[in-house]
Amino acid sequence: MSDKPSRMREPTYFILAALQDEPLHGYAIIKQVETLSQGRVKLATGTLYTALDRLTGEGYVHVVNEEIVNGRARRYYTLTPGGLSALRTEAVHLAEAARVVTDRATRHSTRPAAGLA
Repeated sequence: MSDKPSRMREPTYFILAALQDEPLHGYAIIKQVETLSQGRVKLATGTLYTALDRLTGEGYVHVVNEEIVNGRARRYYTLTPGGLSALRTEAVHLAEAARVVTDRATRHSTRPAAGLA
């Protein structure tokens, strides 16, 4: 077994990213995730709340406010310091992984393709 933390799944990453600027309620999180992911991640309501429960249990998010809107509870979630740290760590990991490809692509773009020289 490795001591390295497991990588975040894309929906988790974008949920945490959605919360980095301000507390949001569920529907706003769903819309922000879709915007930030450029439409790649579309969360169903049940999926979001399951993830928020898990992230709350892991100490990455917490409820900062709750209000009643149209007879229903609306909870606002925010990142904890641990959640922000985990998000930033994942962002660094993704950037490093992307550089493996982009750096090689830059090096290879300066020489002719195989068979064309």
